[in-house]
Amino acid sequence: MEGIMMRYGPSYALAVRCPDGRIRTRRLPWFSLTRRPWLKKPFVRGFPVLLETLVNGIKALNRSVEVAAEGQGEELSNWELLLSLGLAVLMAVGLFVVAPHLLSLLMLWLGWGGDVEGLSFHIWDGFFKASIFMAYIWLISWVPDIRRVFQYHGAEHKTIHAYESGEEVSAASAASMSRLHPRCGTTFLLFVICISIVLHAILVPLLLLAWTPDNAPAKHALTVFFKLALIIPISALAYELIRYAARMSDGPLSHVLRAPGLTLQRLTTSEPDNAQLEVAVVALHTALGEDAPERVQPVSHELWHDRWTD
Repeated sequence: MEGIMMRYGPSYALAVRCPDGRIRTRRLPWFSLTRRPWLKKPFVRGFPVLLETLVNGIKALNRSVEVAAEGQGEELSNWELLLSLGLAVLMAVGLFVVAPHLLSLLMLWLGWGGDVEGLSFHIWDGFFKASIFMAYIWLISWVPDIRRVFQYHGAEHKTIHAYESGEEVSAASAASMSRLHPRCGTTFLLFVICISIVLHAILVPLLLLAWTPDNAPAKHALTVFFKLALIIPISALAYELIRYAARMSDGPLSHVLRAPGLTLQRLTTSEPDNAQLEVAVVALHTALGEDAPERVQPVSHELWHDRWTD
């Protein structure tokens, strides 16, 4: 809220604009689930990275709200943090797994699609999943607080582009940069949805071919639980795909892989104002720490000292 979180190596920076106009910043250790070498291997690291990003994101959100509220907020306890994470996961499962499945059952009942063993069921399931995702992003973009979050999201991307250009990094130089970036987490979410549509259409019929419960409710319950289990390999594949697409040199294939995510970012980012760009440059400078080059030129800001410990 009213700020930006940027990760650099084993730590991240949080820069927040206070109600009085000051920018307060703090550098904090990144909570990691991939400290063991085997968890960093390709096609394994995707799901742990997804979980640790959720945890760090919720913690950063909690901290930014307290600063934006001038210390009137309260820090979440570990149990409250776990509850927030659990509710977020349940909401995602309900919206993007259970709801599309139930709507596909409705198409079966109406006679417009087949049962879960057939391809048509999963075509409907994928259609509803993608539609709910796009509608969700579009609807929340009308919420004033979320609209400002999307502006800060755009400021983050512009500042990273300015840094990667090798030129001076300031609010003025970042303003001319694109607000779309190929390594954005929005692209990761889109890849998760696309890969899930393909894998569900292939693997669910194979599962039911190997073993099908005797009654319809059990069959559909098994299908939903199997889809939930597939989140682990799906997120792993999506993570490697987004990294591959970001590393590719410009060409027809790279444009094809990047285009859907960049298009979606037109919804999840908005053009920031100068004050938001200033916060982004401060976040970058704080994240880089001693590695920050002189060309990164943040405006005046202050470190905050509080009760948080990690």
